[in-house]
Amino acid sequence: MSTNSATAAGRHPERPEHLVDTINQVFALFRLNFHNQFYSAYSDTDLLNQVKRLWLDALAHFDREQILLGAKRVIETSDYLPTLNRMLQCCEACQNPAGLPSPRSAYLEACNAPSPKSAHHWSHPVVYHAGLATGWYLLAHEAEAVSYPLFLDHYRRLCRELGKGRQLALPDPAGEAAEKPPLSREASRQRLAELKADLKLDE
Repeated sequence: MSTNSATAAGRHPERPEHLVDTINQVFALFRLNFHNQFYSAYSDTDLLNQVKRLWLDALAHFDREQILLGAKRVIETSDYLPTLNRMLQCCEACQNPAGLPSPRSAYLEACNAPSPKSAHHWSHPVVYHAGLATGWYLLAHEAEAVSYPLFLDHYRRLCRELGKGRQLALPDPAGEAAEKPPLSREASRQRLAELKADLKLDE
């Protein structure tokens, strides 16, 4: 069955036409550079279309240039067809004209930002909200091997939402209610155990 569908990424009113075309272009590049692997992985057109839609949603916060630079980096640095996570890493490593910091930079900023967090001069609102979602206590007290994957998950989710038009604002530094009160030690431990279980970090 042919996997050369020109409309494989799908058309959707919330998806910019140029982004759909960019995802199709990326998979065309992968087909050329990882020929046998590509046809082995995507021998079914329906499967390929589903994967393209998944990538379209996951890469929505990147612009066309950054996605294509990410694909180029994949091709230049790997002998294997990339996973979505590998593509995300390569796009994040390229220059970001939208002003979003790299996940690593965002994580370090969230970990090192002094309290009150609402008064910190954040490089981008998404960093604050990713830190808030992860938990300031967890970021301050847990090892990076535990806290970074959790932060990365929230950061990428929020970036995807930004790409779909969500607006993220910073809290009012003067508002005492701008930040959630810190969890107690017992509540923090319980939340951490639940997060570890969800991500299977103990396995």
